Amino acid sequence: MSQPKRITIFPKDIERLTGWSPRSAQRFLQEVRKLLGKKEGEILTLTEFCAHTGLKEEQVRPFMSD
Repeated sequence: MSQPKRITIFPKDIERLTGWSPRSAQRFLQEVRKLLGKKEGEILTLTEFCAHTGLKEEQVRPFMSD
């Protein structure tokens, strides 16, 4: 039985995807959360991230660690 894929996105994923510094990735994630009306500490899903950035999940998933 295969393990389910992770649906949340973290700053480390954004670092790998963009090549940005850890702090820049954190800042970007905070900005996206704020624009989506999420409260501090609420999780951002891959789907929400992709909808905001215009990227496709298939493009982002290879940069996500399991």
